[in-house]
Amino acid sequence: MRAKGGLIAATRRLLADRSANFAVMTALCTPVALALTAFAIDEGSLYNERRAAQSIVDLAAITAASNITNAQQAVLTTLADNGITSVAVQQQGTTVAPTASKAVVQIAPGRYTGVSTIAAGSRFEPGKLPYNAVQVSLKKQGTLYFAGSIMAPPTLGTTAIASAQPQAAFSVGSRLASLNGGILNALLGGLLGGNISLSVMDYNSLASADVDVLSFTDVLATQLHLTGVSYSDVLASKATIGQIATAMANVPGLDRTAKLALQTMASSATNTVKIPLSTLIDLGSVGDLGIGQKPAGLNVTASALSMITAAAALANGTNQVAVDLGATIPGLASTTLAIAIGEPMQNSAWLAVGEAGTVVRTAQTRIKLNADVTVGNSNLGGGTSLVAVHLPLNLEVAYAEAKLTDITCPTGPSSINVSIAAQPGVVSAHLANSNASGFADFAQPQSFSNADIADLRLLLVPLLQVTGSSAFSVTNMAPTNLTFSATDIANKAIKTVSTKNLTQSLTTSLVNNLSLSINALGLGLNVTALLGTVKPAVTTLLDGVTAPVDSLVYNVLGALGVRVGEADVRVTGATCGRSVLVQ
Repeated sequence: MRAKGGLIAATRRLLADRSANFAVMTALCTPVALALTAFAIDEGSLYNERRAAQSIVDLAAITAASNITNAQQAVLTTLADNGITSVAVQQQGTTVAPTASKAVVQIAPGRYTGVSTIAAGSRFEPGKLPYNAVQVSLKKQGTLYFAGSIMAPPTLGTTAIASAQPQAAFSVGSRLASLNGGILNALLGGLLGGNISLSVMDYNSLASADVDVLSFTDVLATQLHLTGVSYSDVLASKATIGQIATAMANVPGLDRTAKLALQTMASSATNTVKIPLSTLIDLGSVGDLGIGQKPAGLNVTASALSMITAAAALANGTNQVAVDLGATIPGLASTTLAIAIGEPMQNSAWLAVGEAGTVVRTAQTRIKLNADVTVGNSNLGGGTSLVAVHLPLNLEVAYAEAKLTDITCPTGPSSINVSIAAQPGVVSAHLANSNASGFADFAQPQSFSNADIADLRLLLVPLLQVTGSSAFSVTNMAPTNLTFSATDIANKAIKTVSTKNLTQSLTTSLVNNLSLSINALGLGLNVTALLGTVKPAVTTLLDGVTAPVDSLVYNVLGALGVRVGEADVRVTGATCGRSVLVQ
């Protein structure tokens, strides 16, 4: 009993004795404290490691968005430059786990729409064209310094989305090969609804003058009494051709000759049709800027002459314009023109600012030219003489199209390249009579029939008719890729694509294919022999006027922004945009 009692007493004394208690507790708690400290160090290290990885992924996304066409190489280079040299690329639809020696990256180009009404998580759509953003996701094993012996390293995952909006300002159909003041005065007078009397010098000044499109919109907003609005708000309104010409004349920077020419057009215009400005200009995302603001690094300009003629053509969409040129064309005793301009396709302006996928088009155009050829010596021998020779020319030019396909800046703004896929408007030409009622109906094809080409006098027969028709077309529809460098853009270069090389003039091709017949009126004449005499004389006369008629046709079409089997494209400004993180 004494031993047992002594043990109990000794235990009580030990428990009651508090000397050296701290040393005992320290000995017991130190291992636990050291373990917790080790875990805290690992946790802090993982946090810093994740932050460093996020910074690298952010930078990789920004770099990739700046060069979307080569996004994967941009990401891998950025990772390698920042110490992540061993990387496996995970393709869409697959799963790859990171290892201690290799990280895993997934690169997804797509489209980002920064609209506040769209939920933040839905603003990026991977794989959607045209690309303007890149999502970069990185997975790597974290580093454990103390806990690695008791647990597996965790996987660190980081994601970044960066967006850049490369944009270009471009137009289609903006060149006049030559300027004929009389033809342009008559044509623009018909389009504007008034009498125009400008010199070739005036037209040359307008052709060489560039109008700042945003400044033009600023002035137009003031004219239309629009305040506190964006550029898109202004372009959503309508204006007459007179208002458009007045606004252009008031844009700063125009020389005095161009300014006076535009003021003359504005004062002469009686056409009161109001055109939707959006069919003339599409500013894309630049339109969201408020009036007076300018996009950094993007120049939006247009030839003053091209802009005013495009506006005049739009003001006459689906309507006919008749122009009587009289005897002003060499070799022709009289000339009348009828012009019909189709309504432009929706969502396609004449000049546009946009990203890849943006399209601009010219309007579909029909021309009917009726001319009487100056006969001169009418005696063909054998009692046969030419009384008259007629040239009934019909042209239809389909719209030309230019589509922005790519903008790249491999080494910065000075290396910018803008790619345009241009498709010329094909042409169909006829020497024939056309159905007058269907001339301005672009929903239906035109119908043609033999026309009166020449009138003859044979001895006592007062009049014989030589009738015939001819057709010619350019049918190749393949688009051609054009590339505009920074130098091309700065030099205002116009590049042309053609459906084919026209080795012969348009009118000559028609004349060479002309099939003629004579209405003998039941007189029992030897038509074959007579036609053998008449046809060479008629084709010789027609051949003599092909050059001036071609010049007339090309000038008229050029003033309307279209060309025979050709498309003229101009890029006036471009920027690769600033790549920024969006998520």
